[in-house]
Amino acid sequence: MVNYSMFFFIFLSCILVLVSGFSRNLPILAFDEGYSHLFGDNNLMILKDGKSVHISLDKRTGAGFVSQDLYFHGFFSASIKLPADYTAGVVVAFYMSNGDMFEKNHDEIDFEFLGNIRGKDWRIQTNIYGNGSTNVGREERYGLWFDPSEDFHQYSILWTENLIIFYVDNVPIREIKRTKAMGGDFPSKPMSLIATIWDGSNWATNGGKYKVNYKYAPYIAEFSDFILHGCAVDPIELSSKCDNTTPKTPTIPTDITLDQRRKMENFRKKQMQYSYCYDKTRYKVPPPECMIDPKEAERLRAFDPVTFGGSHHHHVKRHRRSRPKLKGDDDVSFM
Repeated sequence: MVNYSMFFFIFLSCILVLVSGFSRNLPILAFDEGYSHLFGDNNLMILKDGKSVHISLDKRTGAGFVSQDLYFHGFFSASIKLPADYTAGVVVAFYMSNGDMFEKNHDEIDFEFLGNIRGKDWRIQTNIYGNGSTNVGREERYGLWFDPSEDFHQYSILWTENLIIFYVDNVPIREIKRTKAMGGDFPSKPMSLIATIWDGSNWATNGGKYKVNYKYAPYIAEFSDFILHGCAVDPIELSSKCDNTTPKTPTIPTDITLDQRRKMENFRKKQMQYSYCYDKTRYKVPPPECMIDPKEAERLRAFDPVTFGGSHHHHVKRHRRSRPKLKGDDDVSFM
């Protein structure tokens, strides 16, 4: 059995990430230095500078790319500009997965961007799976304090042995701590970074009420500022490429600072629209890792009294998605 914990501690001794504004101190890669074309033929276009890429969805296909390495823990980031105008049914994803290697017990850490009808905003969804635990959805969904189709914004994942943090423009929006109650549901095996754009008409916008309208195609998502700062793992041997010869440097943060926590709480207070922990139509008893915040519960109940109030008069809507088959602190207005 591979001792992934050993790789993690070696990795901690050789990574440079500062607790505040740490992503600004990490190297930005050209696309070809870290990623490869996954699917979509000509629907993936690398720009002349080599540091940016467009992936598009049309009636024929979507597109995607994947990291050249597997990673076991680290900090992973990209700046993304989403399609504008009518985007109902369109899903843009930036996520980690090992589903190609562990089909029955895979792990995932997801950012998913859900399109909308004209005049309605994009929504962002986060989720995790560990050890194939797809029967327990751990989704949260939020609005944003900006229009993600007007400019690039940074979306980041910090993954350690006991902690996952999702960031938007260096603001933490969600923190997941590994607990005994989660058992094997916390992601714990090496994963690739993947980005895709695809047709999620059956679920992405109002539970599938609004579909992709290819009259507005192509839908183009733009990616740049790639950061892949983690412990790379050999895909065959599943052995770490990290070593203990690199001079020791400050390690990645093991928690959220007080200032970051204030910002996260403000974001969640104003922008969170859904959390599985409070969904009484799905879980009569919240999953064991959930820490119920009465104020958060009340805000969500006011937002959606059916889902979060326990009414049984409506059909239960699951927020799961079916992925496409693949080949192979700046100006923050919510503060």
